[in-house]
Amino acid sequence: MRATRRLTVAAIAATTALTLSACLANPNEGGNQGEGTGGPDDPIVIGVSLPLTGDFAEPGKGVQRGYEAWAAYVNENGGLLGRQVELVVVDDQSNADRVASDYERLINQDGVDLVFGPFSTRLVVPAAQVAQDYGLLFVEPAGAAAEVFEQGFDNLFYAAPAIADDHYNHLAEYLLALPEDEQPKSIAVASMDDPFAMGTAYGLRDKLADAGIEVLVDEVYPPNTTDFSGIAAKIADSEADLLIVGSQYQDGVNLVVALQQQGYQPEMAAISGAPTNAEFPAAIGDKTEGILAPTGYTPSAPYPSNEEFVDFYTAEHDAPPAEDEANAWTTGQVVAAAVEAVGCADPSPECQEQLVDWLHENEVETVVGTLSWDAQGRPQSAHLIQQYIDGEIKIVLPDDVKEADLVHPKPEW
Repeated sequence: MRATRRLTVAAIAATTALTLSACLANPNEGGNQGEGTGGPDDPIVIGVSLPLTGDFAEPGKGVQRGYEAWAAYVNENGGLLGRQVELVVVDDQSNADRVASDYERLINQDGVDLVFGPFSTRLVVPAAQVAQDYGLLFVEPAGAAAEVFEQGFDNLFYAAPAIADDHYNHLAEYLLALPEDEQPKSIAVASMDDPFAMGTAYGLRDKLADAGIEVLVDEVYPPNTTDFSGIAAKIADSEADLLIVGSQYQDGVNLVVALQQQGYQPEMAAISGAPTNAEFPAAIGDKTEGILAPTGYTPSAPYPSNEEFVDFYTAEHDAPPAEDEANAWTTGQVVAAAVEAVGCADPSPECQEQLVDWLHENEVETVVGTLSWDAQGRPQSAHLIQQYIDGEIKIVLPDDVKEADLVHPKPEW
């Protein structure tokens, strides 16, 4: 294996419009996979399918904003290999069958040069299979569940610090290091029936349960659940010390509101997904104090490219980026690093194999830190733990990067 090298995307000047396409022709009507655009004056076309409607629309739109911001930034700074970047974005409607056909069409009908991954483990796995079948590099921003890395993909790379099962590692270590009389004695768990949401919740649950902390409630609910009164009543009746929720967005909001209505007051609330969304505080009545959440990103992170990212994104959207936007931008950084290092960006087997091999052998500096991967595409780092303190969400773990001390027990909501 060659020595590890670090590379960041170079920046130079020009602009181009982003192409957003929601309607593609039948892939059986003359495919052109492997041809690409190729010419020095042609754009590098990147295809992506995202859940812009359906169950995952809220985070899916965040990923879209991140991809579009990355493409605009790259184009304003000279493109990749001196060529402009053009995005072709289609809506998979949060449907696993549709996302697979979308990537088939992007590759065969549109003849894209590169692909970026979608949002959600449920969509990443079928999309990655299509990319694997065509021998394309597949960097993705939001497929963190363990099952993603158990499919035998050798072309997949997750553009975030850690897989779902490890998101809460810093919090588990913190709790188990407390004196025994300060540790939680009981746990209530509720998670969407989604591999990512369950992975985050169960990763923490299992680490604490293995240490002897009792699990009193363990509920899984369908993705389309809107009535959480029954689950909330079970959790409230248990009076569990620690609440663990694995959510996407709206389900997390609805569950917290139901728990508030039940008068349940946990000593600690760890909720993945929903709290990192900018709309979360208002959605639960600004009663966020003390809520914990894992995150792979913070706008205040001191990584070299992060300040430029935050400034650029904020100027475009009048608000700083959140985690979904950051992971999308990171996906672009990872692919761009490989493209610039290898010197190609086309769908030919030779180019794609070189891109994959380079990422297996190197690390990349990104807005979420330095990333490297194992043979299955698992990132080799850890998530930060955030907490709402005095109305602001701040990093509280690990100690070497924390912005505030963790508040425990949690204030009432």
